[in-house]
Amino acid sequence: MDHTNKKLVAALLMFFSSFLLMGTSMAASNYNVVDFGAKPDGRTDSTKAFLSAWKSACRSAASVTVTVPRGSFLLKPVEFRGPCRSRITFQIDGTIVAPSDYRGLGNSGYWILFVEVNRISINGGTLDARGASFWACRKSGKSCPAGARSMTFNWANDIVVSGLTSINSQVTHLVINSCNNVIVRKVKLVAPDQSPNTDGLHVQASTGVTVTDSTFQTGDDCISIGPGTRNLYMSKLNCGPGHGISIGSLGRDANEAGVQNITLTNSVFSGSDNGVRIKTWARQSTGFVRNVLFQNLVMKNVQNPIIVDQNYCPTHQGCPKQGSGVKISQVVYRNIQGTSRTQQALTFDCSRSNPCQAIRLHDIKLTFNGRSATSTCKNIKGVKAGVVMPQGCL
Repeated sequence: MDHTNKKLVAALLMFFSSFLLMGTSMAASNYNVVDFGAKPDGRTDSTKAFLSAWKSACRSAASVTVTVPRGSFLLKPVEFRGPCRSRITFQIDGTIVAPSDYRGLGNSGYWILFVEVNRISINGGTLDARGASFWACRKSGKSCPAGARSMTFNWANDIVVSGLTSINSQVTHLVINSCNNVIVRKVKLVAPDQSPNTDGLHVQASTGVTVTDSTFQTGDDCISIGPGTRNLYMSKLNCGPGHGISIGSLGRDANEAGVQNITLTNSVFSGSDNGVRIKTWARQSTGFVRNVLFQNLVMKNVQNPIIVDQNYCPTHQGCPKQGSGVKISQVVYRNIQGTSRTQQALTFDCSRSNPCQAIRLHDIKLTFNGRSATSTCKNIKGVKAGVVMPQGCL
């Protein structure tokens, strides 16, 4: 074989071997949980299979996908731990179900937990936590576990949750705790109106969270915003039933991180107990709320469309007769319209010791039974502009 032909054969061999290598790396970039032993029958415990698929994906140097195909997969409490070497996508085409007996989620407080994972995407799928038997236990007054949050992210960064449906969570559906750079979009979080403590999304100690194009129909806050939340942007949300979108409760602890740079825009509240709420404990705290914008909101038969409650003291212990230490300032309410279920549509019950400062009401039109609603204001300083109905505040 002459020299030119040898070079040609060598080049062809290199091409084919790299093609084969590419094929194997392509094959290994998708881990289907069924290949690890998961059964799509809704009855067989697939927890070990999910963890095996996760471990393989976590070790991969290239971006990988963990696929949950169509069908129903039974999962017990599971912890997906990082850090991992590369980006991981969870592609959920089926339904993940919790054990039918609420005690199957135990006392850990979580069902599906991601810890110290960076660059993770959760796409599609349904989580069914089968919370009804747990709520029944809570209602009966028997001693019950604390309840499990359906999906939790702790100390994780660069997260996308897209197209996920979560139904019948025992308690909160989705928790973002101590995370940075999170996108939540096109999610649907659903539990019955009377289910206790089934918050939709809870965000705390996190920076750079965006929530868009999503629906919350649940038994507690649609979104609850805890201490240490900064740069939270929410848009195109539907909330109700539920307790509205709530900053707080804050000020439970004497030393607490503040909440700042919060925007909610272009959203609709339907039949919820509250619209936009800021809630703080009536006791000393280093906490604060500042630079908040509530804009372009529609209220449909909402019990308290706009409310600030700084006298929260549910157990009447350690807080009566105290002023809240949480300082609320620079809150803008702009273009909020619709109907209130109660006569009093605007409530500012601010702290005696730390009055609300720099509150701005701009183009508010809230009615009750076809006529202007009423308002009440305590310990508040601010301005109004445009048409503000109900009058009488500021």
